[in-house]
Amino acid sequence: MLLIFNFSHSTIFFAPCPILCYDTDMAHPSLYYIIWQEGKYYVSQCLNVDVSSFGETRQESIDNLHEAVGLFLEEEKPPMHETIENPEIICVPNDHV
Repeated sequence: MLLIFNFSHSTIFFAPCPILCYDTDMAHPSLYYIIWQEGKYYVSQCLNVDVSSFGETRQESIDNLHEAVGLFLEEEKPPMHETIENPEIICVPNDHV
């Protein structure tokens, strides 16, 4: 089970499996965090960008990740969005299980 934290809306919800999220407000896109416990620490990772952090409590983990994502975005200045022409979604069999 995954704990997902949406920082821009201050909501937390549980998901039994990975979920797909999207935003209609591209000027202020939401940040989605995944949080789990490893030993005595809580680990958090941003699903939007490849940044992670940890803390001794869930809230400390969230706060640390929010700061790390802010620093990452200050440095990178990614484009707000890109247009992808003719995207294609394909389904392939999973023969690894």
